[in-house]
Amino acid sequence: MADVLTIQTESGALPVLQSLPPAGTGPGLVVGHGIFGLSPYVRRRCDDLAAAGYVVYAPELYWRLREPLQLNERSEEYVQQGMAAAQRLDWEHAVEDVCDAVAALRGAAELSGRVGLLGYGLGGGLAFAAATRCRPDALVSYYGSALPSLTALAGQVTCPQLHVWGDADTQVDTPTQELVRRTLETASRGPVVWRTFAGAGHAFDNPHPWFHHAPASDQAWEAVLDFLATYLD
Repeated sequence: MADVLTIQTESGALPVLQSLPPAGTGPGLVVGHGIFGLSPYVRRRCDDLAAAGYVVYAPELYWRLREPLQLNERSEEYVQQGMAAAQRLDWEHAVEDVCDAVAALRGAAELSGRVGLLGYGLGGGLAFAAATRCRPDALVSYYGSALPSLTALAGQVTCPQLHVWGDADTQVDTPTQELVRRTLETASRGPVVWRTFAGAGHAFDNPHPWFHHAPASDQAWEAVLDFLATYLD
């Protein structure tokens, strides 16, 4: 089960969801949520990662918004609601929040090992950008929607990277994915692992029926756990 911590930053108190592994200690992961915030899906994935042995911190990246985040998964406007929330997010502050969470995790008593970053969609791009500053030991980006605009930063990412995509993604299409892949493989200073799953669209790991692709989700999860075990354990 997760607890909510607060991290004191220069901007104020950053809420962070903490999920601990059964052993109570382990390597660390900071998770960047997607456009729907710390949704039940993201919370479940944090618990899954904790069950796999990781100390997980998931910062609430929408905490600076003056109006509370109100999303309705049953609404026909659910995606639009998430996109509207993401448009209100200050990118620079969000990257700082991810880095502050990394710094806090590195100082946590429960940490016994390395620290990685993992992000979904919006969070996948934020994790990539944060990796240029806080130097994690590994990076996992699920369909990082901002990556096409971040490739100039590739040379500043020094850790191993795993990028997870679907070949039916209409938000970041296959030609764009290939361009990003080639750029990262050429410019990054650490190994780049690129996994593409057939028939999967954007956000395919999300169990919402609009997005979910069960075979791709299962296969990607195994690839993620193998990658994390290689570089964090």
